This record gives sequence, structure tokens and C-alpha cells, in this order.
Amino acid sequence: MRIKWLGGIALLALAAGVPSASGGAGAQVGTPADLPLPTASWAGFRDAFIKDWFKLDPANAVYQGRHDFDGKLADWSSAGLKRQGDFLKAAILKARGFKALSGQDAFERDYLINVAEGKLFWLEDADQPHTNPAWYIGNGLDPNVYVARNYADAPTRMKAMIAFLQRVPGAAANIRANLKTPLPLSFIAYGVAGFGGFADYYTGDAKKAFASVADPKLQGEFDQASVAASKAMKDLAAWLESQRPTATQGFALGAARFSRMVKMTEGVDVPMATLEQAGKADLARNQQALKAACQQFAPGATIPVCMDKMNANKPEGGPVAEARRQIPELTAFVTAHDIVTIPDKEKALVEESPPYNRQNSAYIDPPGPFEKGVPSIYYISPPDPAWSKAEQDGFIPGKMDLLFTFVHEVMPGHFLQFRHANASPSLFGRLFVGYAFAEGWAHYAEEMMWDAGLHAGDPETHVGQLSNALLRDCRFLSAIGMHSGTMTQEQSRRMFVEQCYQDEGNAKQQSARGTYDPAYLNYTMGKLLIRKLRDDWTATRGGRKAWKAFHDAFLQYGGPPIPLVRKAMLGGDGKAVF
Repeated sequence: MRIKWLGGIALLALAAGVPSASGGAGAQVGTPADLPLPTASWAGFRDAFIKDWFKLDPANAVYQGRHDFDGKLADWSSAGLKRQGDFLKAAILKARGFKALSGQDAFERDYLINVAEGKLFWLEDADQPHTNPAWYIGNGLDPNVYVARNYADAPTRMKAMIAFLQRVPGAAANIRANLKTPLPLSFIAYGVAGFGGFADYYTGDAKKAFASVADPKLQGEFDQASVAASKAMKDLAAWLESQRPTATQGFALGAARFSRMVKMTEGVDVPMATLEQAGKADLARNQQALKAACQQFAPGATIPVCMDKMNANKPEGGPVAEARRQIPELTAFVTAHDIVTIPDKEKALVEESPPYNRQNSAYIDPPGPFEKGVPSIYYISPPDPAWSKAEQDGFIPGKMDLLFTFVHEVMPGHFLQFRHANASPSLFGRLFVGYAFAEGWAHYAEEMMWDAGLHAGDPETHVGQLSNALLRDCRFLSAIGMHSGTMTQEQSRRMFVEQCYQDEGNAKQQSARGTYDPAYLNYTMGKLLIRKLRDDWTATRGGRKAWKAFHDAFLQYGGPPIPLVRKAMLGGDGKAVF
């Protein structure tokens, strides 16, 4: 899905002011002692936090629909990074001073503190600006919002894109100055691909996206800015490539820092052994379920052969046509089976992803809460027509695998979740949607829809659901193993193949991702937390009959750490349980 992640998604904060990444002047945010966060009222403090964070991270503001920030990037100089850290520390300190709050205000205070702590973890504790190229690749360098969201006419968006491109060389210089070598090999490979991809995108497909703008002056400005931005990214990628001879395998956060990551970013404060046991139990449960489903679907076959049989059933007309067929059926199922309220008549448009953005096989781009009249678009990338038929067939998943991608991304997954988030009574909840909340909900929705009777017990459908569940189980265990130092990247790759039945290419990619995205355990962790909360909440409210009420109640919070939602819905200390 195409969302910005709270620590490593969601995001935010007062119009201009922070020096741009290209060195432009502007008012600076002060030290913790004099940061202008009011303390007279909670509402005033909360709103000032949002406003001032937008100044420090304007790309997030643009993503949320605040187009008065168009074209801006954060200041990634040493001074700019320090200002972010100082602001977050001051916000945490001052938020903790609001001790007499109750109800929604107390909930928002705890929510805000967790958001700030999560951002501070990645900024300073994990020190990602100095150690991980992924921090930059996912933090503002992608100008897709100007290309894909029709929030204004093409010339207006093109001007914003030009302003953005003009800031890229300064940002690249800061990135180069910040990253400390030697770097882990997987980080180098990801950075080379990411920065190199931006270089090609800026002068290639992004330019094509504005080819219809019949303004020679704008086209000239775009050419000049895009060439400079592309060169800056190419040079950055080349510098990273030159670091391969000294590359390391030192990607692990370490057990203590990994535990802090889970606590600071998601509010989950449990021993790592408890986390690991929960993941192992879910893996074993899903492996047993897959074995039983395969006995029905492909009697006598091995699990890999069963998976191959499921994936051999390709959608007629391709995945876009299949999505347009299946999403209305999923919507009807959600309504007929009282799964969750569909809050409005908005529908996600299904489109083939444009040529300039096919690096993701499938993703949804939901509008931010400040956008008006901009639809959600679910993009699906077709296989390259230059490939052989065998390669094209291999790229397209089987129908039942795709079905649960549609569940995850659209109905009742990310699309529906963001419809609820954007209607949350709390602006804070609309803006800060966390990694475990969003990906946990979407992954939870896959199993929940099967349990609710989707396709009425069809074993092929169950194999499709379980293939997705096992992928996320191996992410969970890989994150813990690799970052506690008990598993190598190669051991992770083998686990994806041997225990989660993924193909070699996907296994290699997934094990590499776990090195630079240690928080990708959040898919399974979020699912387990939500499922346990549902079972505990509905136990005294009618069981299965109360699922809809539970889902509506859960989603109306926006996207906070799930333990906070548990505390609000059940009382007690909200301690995470699996």
C-alpha cells in the first residue's frame, strides 16, 4: 500500500519556515526550552504539534493533502535533523505535563506521545538518517503525489513538481554527508536501486506524465530541474555502489534496541521471547491449516505442488479485470455478512498502474484527510509485455492469492480502513495511522473474511489465504531473528522457502527487506493483537454477532498503537496480549 509509515507510517505539522533541503532560508524551530508549543490547553497543544510538525516534515503534509506545502522537502542537514529531535523531545516532555486529562483528551495525549517517541526512535536511537538509505527513500523523495493525484490541474501540479525537483540536489548532498560507511550490503543494494530508480523516474516517466502541458516555459523549467535532480540521484547511487567492497553484514539493531523499537513505535512492551513464541505459534497454526487445505485441494500432493496448483489458476483477462470483478463481490459479502460498516458510497477505482510507477505490483493510494474530491485508486501493475509468456504468467499470482491481495488492499482492508480513519472524530487519528494498526488490520481482514465464510469453505480459496498468512509469519520471525542476531539473512531466505513456501525470488527479496525494514513484523503482530482484542471484547457481547460492532469501534480510533485501543475498549492497563 502507498502510505507513509509512522516510524519507519503516518505523519504530519505550520507552513513554511524550515530551511529547505536545498539550503533556502526560513524561520527556525527553537531549542526544547523555547519551542512554541502552548501548554494552556490540550487542544491548543495538539493543534500546534500538528502545525509545527508539518513545518519540519512538509512532504508528509503534502501527502496528507496540505498542498500549501507543495514542492517542499524536509531539511536533512545536521542542524535540520537536530531540530526534529529537539522538537520531538520537547513535545514528549510538554505532553506528559498534561496530567489532569480524561476521556478523549487523555487518549490523544498518550497517542501523541507514542507518535513522537516512535519518530524519535528512528531518528536518534536507531539513527537511521546516518545508517539506513531506506529512511530517505521512503521519506519524501517520491513525487508520486504530484503525478498520480489529480488534486489540481496538470500545470499546477507540474509547478509543484518543478519546485520539488529543484530541492532534490540539496537533499542528495545532505544524504551523502549523513550516511556513515561502511554500510550493510543489503542497505547498499536497496539504496542503489532506490536512488537510481528515482534518477530514471525524474527525467523519464515523471516527465511523460506532464507531456500534455502545452507551456514551453514550464517544460523548459521541468527539463532543467529534472536533469539536475536525476544527476544528483545518479551520483548518490554511484557513490553507494562504490561502497560494496567494504560492505558488512552489520544490519542488526540488536535485541535491546529491537525491543525498544516495538515499544516506542507500537506501544508493545513484552519480552522478546513472548513475541517470538507468538510468531512461532501462528506459523505452526497456519502450516497445519495449509496441510489440511492441500489434502482437500490437491490430495496426495506435496505442499509446494499444492501451492503451484493454486497459482496456476490465472485470472481471465489479467489482474485488473479480476479486481474489477472481485471487489464488488467482496463489498457485497461485507454487507451481507455484517462484517463492518461501509461509511459512504466512495469506491476505490481500479486502474492499471502507469508506466512511470510499476515498481510495486499492487498498491492503493488513498487521499489524505485534507484532500477534497480525490478518489482512492487501487493500482495493479501488469507484467512487462516484452517478457516471455512463461515470465508473464509467473508474474501474475493465482486467482485466490489475488483475492486476498484485494481483501488486504481494498475491501475490507486498507481502503475501508482509511475511509473510517478519515471520518475519525479526532484529527490526530486521521493523520497518524501507525504501521501495526494499518497493516495489522489489512492482514487481519484476510483471515477474518475466510472465517466469516468467504467462498464457503472452498479449499483453493483457503490455500490462497494461507499463502499470504505464511509470508507474514516468516516476516515476523525473520525480523526478530535477524535483528536479535540469532538468524542470518541466508537463514531467513531458507525459512521463507522451506517453512512459508515462497518462491526463491520472493524469499530473497523478503529476507533482504527484513534487514532494512525491521518493523515488517507489524503485519503479523498487528493481526494477532487485533484478533485477541476482538475475541476478548466480543466474548461478553455476543461473539460472532458482535464482530461488526467491534470492527466499527476499532476503526473509529484512526490508527493509534493497538495497546492504546485495547485500554480504551476494555479498560485496564492495555498491555499487549497475543
